[in-house]
Amino acid sequence: MAIQRNTWQREAVREALAESGGFVSAQDLHARLRDETGIGLATVYRTLANFAKSGEADSLQSPEGENLFRACATADHHHHLICRRCGKTVEIEASSIEKWARDVAAENGFHDAEHVIDIFGLCAECAAKGD
Repeated sequence: MAIQRNTWQREAVREALAESGGFVSAQDLHARLRDETGIGLATVYRTLANFAKSGEADSLQSPEGENLFRACATADHHHHLICRRCGKTVEIEASSIEKWARDVAAENGFHDAEHVIDIFGLCAECAAKGD
């Protein structure tokens, strides 16, 4: 992968993503940055995609099909528990899932298989609030 220059736009997106504290859409991040910086939506999308590719950001698809991004807390392979209501995210290790994924791939003749597992639910605080 080509080395990316560290421009003011990349730094603005990096800081806004870190401040978001959880998963956020490119549109929401752009809305936070637009008035303050004048940064374009295409730049935000491109920067987030590059962060996800380099491992600097996690990327996932919400149950509604929207791409969401979050500053990555670890470069190691991991999975997420994500609150559908407030967006709280917990990184989890799931060794039993890792073994299952390798076994299923091997049983079906697949090599170098990769996977993404994100579990959506309600965190304890949101569940306690009810509807």
